[in-house]
Amino acid sequence: MESIELTIRTGDEPAVADLTGEVAVFCRDKGDGLVSVFVPHATAGVALIETGAGSDVDLLTALATLLPKDGRWYHRHGAPGHGADHVLPALVSPSLTIPVLRGRPTLGTWQSIVLVDTNVDNSTRTVRLSFLAG
Repeated sequence: MESIELTIRTGDEPAVADLTGEVAVFCRDKGDGLVSVFVPHATAGVALIETGAGSDVDLLTALATLLPKDGRWYHRHGAPGHGADHVLPALVSPSLTIPVLRGRPTLGTWQSIVLVDTNVDNSTRTVRLSFLAG
């Protein structure tokens, strides 16, 4: 298995960062297999969504509705409402596995691989890409 780590800066606002290009470059010339995209953080996840047409903003809006940053959370360190960030990975998985054929991730026409980060206390994230030849 081959594996690398990416460092992604998400800033101080909730963010959806497109990783599709980085994943495609990592898979290039690797043949057939599986690529795993993993975020080793307790407050971030990865998803497959359409980007560039407003779906990324819609996702952040939906998450803000489902996980409001208010005082209801038992987990209370960090910025106000930070407990919501710790629930995020139960809704947006910290990992994805995508088939790779002839060195290309087999994504659908409008699918993009994105990092989802609502935690404004941590502006730099690590993403691990791993390729398993098949």
